[in-house]
Amino acid sequence: MADTPVAPTDETLTGKPRGAGGQRPVLVVGGGLAGLATALTCALGGRRAIVCEAAELVGGAAAYSGGQVWCGANHVAAREGITGDSAGLTETYIRDVAAHLAPEVLDEEALRRWIDVAPRAMSYFEDNGAVRWTVIPGLADYHNEAKGALPEGRYLTNEVIDGSVLGPWRAKLRYSPYFPVGTTYRELLRKGRRATYVDDAGNEKQATRRSHAGLPAFGLADGTGFDTAADADPLTFGTGVVAGFLGRAAGHELVDIRTEHRVTELIQDNGAVVGLRAQTPDGVVELRGPVVLATSTYDWDPELVHEVLGLGAEDWGSVAPETLRGDGIKLARQVGGELARIPANATPILPGWRSQVGTGFGYGPEYAMPHSMIVDRHGNRYCNDSYWVDICRRTLDPGAAHLPFFLIWDDRHRRKYGLAATPPGGQYPEGWVQSAPTLTELGELLGIDGAQLARTARRFSRFAERGEDPDFGRGTVDYVNKFAGDPDNEPNPVLGPIDTPPFHGIRLRFVGTGIGTSGVRIDGDGHVLDASGRPIPGLHAAGSVAALTTTGTAYNSGIALGRGLTLAYLAGHELAGNPVA
Repeated sequence: MADTPVAPTDETLTGKPRGAGGQRPVLVVGGGLAGLATALTCALGGRRAIVCEAAELVGGAAAYSGGQVWCGANHVAAREGITGDSAGLTETYIRDVAAHLAPEVLDEEALRRWIDVAPRAMSYFEDNGAVRWTVIPGLADYHNEAKGALPEGRYLTNEVIDGSVLGPWRAKLRYSPYFPVGTTYRELLRKGRRATYVDDAGNEKQATRRSHAGLPAFGLADGTGFDTAADADPLTFGTGVVAGFLGRAAGHELVDIRTEHRVTELIQDNGAVVGLRAQTPDGVVELRGPVVLATSTYDWDPELVHEVLGLGAEDWGSVAPETLRGDGIKLARQVGGELARIPANATPILPGWRSQVGTGFGYGPEYAMPHSMIVDRHGNRYCNDSYWVDICRRTLDPGAAHLPFFLIWDDRHRRKYGLAATPPGGQYPEGWVQSAPTLTELGELLGIDGAQLARTARRFSRFAERGEDPDFGRGTVDYVNKFAGDPDNEPNPVLGPIDTPPFHGIRLRFVGTGIGTSGVRIDGDGHVLDASGRPIPGLHAAGSVAALTTTGTAYNSGIALGRGLTLAYLAGHELAGNPVA
C-alpha cells in the first residue's frame, strides 16, 4: 500500500461493533498502562476504542517499571487492615511536599479532583477485572518528614498474574529487564533490591538473567517468593500490572489494539480534534474520532530533553523504551496545546550510567548502598546521595554548579554489592570505571580535586561508622532505607565508611524512566488546554505525556501510574457519555 491516507471505513474497525449509537471510536495514542485503561473504560461504557501503539510491543514505560501505584485513602489498605488515611491527610501530604519548591505550578483544582477520584478509579478497575490490588508491605511515603506522610498503605501493585491468561497477547507484552519479574515485593523488601538479583554465592539469579533476555522469569529457588509450577509464567512489578489491564482490554469486543501504528498527525475541523493519521508498515492510515494522548514522555528526543531539562547527551540517558520520542507533546503542539513546565530539578530522574554492554543505559540502587557517596568535580558532597529526589534537586538547582557528578565507592562495596551487571566480587569491564589505590589518585583519573575528595571521604566515613550523616541526612529517608538499602547492614542500611582500597569511581548521568513532570498542559479531567487555558475540543491526555501540574513539584514513586489511571478513568467515562461527578 502506498503512503497515502486511507479514509476511515467500517472495515478499519476489523468487523467489531462500533459501539453505542454508532459513535466513532475513541482513538487512544499509546498502548501503555494509561492507554489500555482509557480504552477499557470507554469499552465498559459502551464506546468503541482503538489503541494506536508505535512499538511492536505494548506496555510502554509502565511495563518496565516497578509497578508502584500511589493512591491515598484507597480501599485496598482498608481491606488489608491498614487504617489512618483520609483524603484530607493525602492532600496535606502533597501540599506540604509541593510547598518547598515552585508551589505556583500546582493546579489546585486538579489536585482536589485527583485526590477525590483516584480511590474510586482504583476500585473501578479492580471491580471490572483489570487488576487484583495488594498493598506493597511496609513501604513508606518518600517524604517521611512531611505532614500527612504515612509509613504504609498508599503503594499498590497487582498480585501475581500468570502470563497464560493473555493468550496470544503474551507475545506482545513488554517485559521488564530492570526488576526481577516473577518474584514479589515482599521478598525484594525483605532482602533489599540489589540482593534480590543475586544468590548467596554472588551469582545473578536465573530469574534476572531470563528477564534480561526477555524470557519469562520463574519463581525463586529459595522458596521465599511464591510457589509456581515449572512451566508457570508469573508476572509481577510493572510487567504484571500492565498484564492485567492488557488481558482485560484485549479480551473486550469494543477494544482494538494496533501495534506498529505511530501517530504522526492530528486532524482538526473548526478547532476540534476529529481524528489522526498513523504511520504503519503498510502505509499511512487515517482514523476519525476523539483522541486521547496516552503516550509517555520525551526521553529519546534530545531536543526536548534539552528544552525541558537543559541536559546534553553527556549528562543524559534513559532506560525507557526507545519509542518514547515525545510524540504526544509534538502532537498536542500541532493543534495549539501548550507545554506546561515544572522545574527540571523536580523531575523523577535517577543517577545512572552507560550500560556495561551495548549502547543503552542503566541505573540501580548501588548509589544508595553503604560504602559509596556522590561528589561534584570539586570533590565535595552536596546532597543526600542515597535519595534520588535530593540528588536531582540539588544537582540541577539553577543556582548550583554540580555537573558533572560522580559516584565514588570502595572495595567493600565492590565485594558486597557489585555494580550493574557486575556481580558482588566481580571485576568491572575494562575502561568502564576508574580504580586507584588512593582516593587522591582516583580523583586525578576522574578529573576531580583528589585532595578534597580524600578529605570528603574521611569526614563521611567517620560519621558513617556511627550510622549518621549530619551534613546531608543520608540514612534518614524511610522509603530509601527500605527499598534501596542493605537491610543487613548495621547500624544503617545506606551508610558505610569509604576506607578500603582500591577505590572506584564513575561519572554519572541522569537517567529517565519515562516520567517527565513537564508535559502537555491539562485540566483536572484530562482535557488538553491551549495557551489561553481553554480546552481543545476532542482532545484529552492521560499518562506521563500530561504535565504533573496535579501535584506540582511533589512526587512519590507511583504517582505517575496512579494519576495516569485516574485520568484514564475520567476521560474514558466522559467519552463514553457518563462523566464522573
